[in-house]
Amino acid sequence: MKLENTKAQMRKGVLEYCILLVCRDEPVYAVNVISGLRDANLIVVEGTIYPLLTRLKNDGLLSYRWEESTQGPPRKYYELTEKGRAFLSELEESWGELESAVRRVKTNRA
Repeated sequence: MKLENTKAQMRKGVLEYCILLVCRDEPVYAVNVISGLRDANLIVVEGTIYPLLTRLKNDGLLSYRWEESTQGPPRKYYELTEKGRAFLSELEESWGELESAVRRVKTNRA
């Protein structure tokens, strides 16, 4: 088993959650989502993010609006819907439970 494969699978498992977190406070341009994930060392390829943003939009968790740009074509800004906020709240609770469970396993095995 290769370590890089396992690490990539772990990142993929939390990517949607992290995208929703990035969109939580204000409408964000897709490039801001990508840079926010990169800044957090969740190395992502742009080609991975756009389909996820579309899926989250199609699931009703995100909405988007077009905004004119002074530097090029119009930009698509994403923001959480009410359904997205409720879903994110549930994910945050699940993440806390998972984090706690992993911490217990680490502590008991150390």
